[in-house]
Amino acid sequence: MVDLELDELKREFLDEARDKVAEMQTALGALGKAEAQERLAYLAHQLKGSGGSYGYQRISTDAAEIERAVESLAGLSNGKGAAIETRIQEHVGNLRNEIDRCARELG
Repeated sequence: MVDLELDELKREFLDEARDKVAEMQTALGALGKAEAQERLAYLAHQLKGSGGSYGYQRISTDAAEIERAVESLAGLSNGKGAAIETRIQEHVGNLRNEIDRCARELG
């Protein structure tokens, strides 16, 4: 019974994580704006903590990488952060793929 309850909590987390990743993808389109960076860092921070709590280390790790990368963008002029932005996009894609994989495993 406990496993079924935990699985249901994990499904809820993964559904919410999908929504957060969708919002992250939207923020990627405005990454030059401070508001988008702040929102992206906030969402990544949430996924970092929650992912680890549910035993999803890869979700937590990618979210932590996004958070660090966004923080490193602060204060950079346009153009200098292109490599960092590419890295953020890759990690957001990794998050989406990992969430989908975890959801498939839960059935």
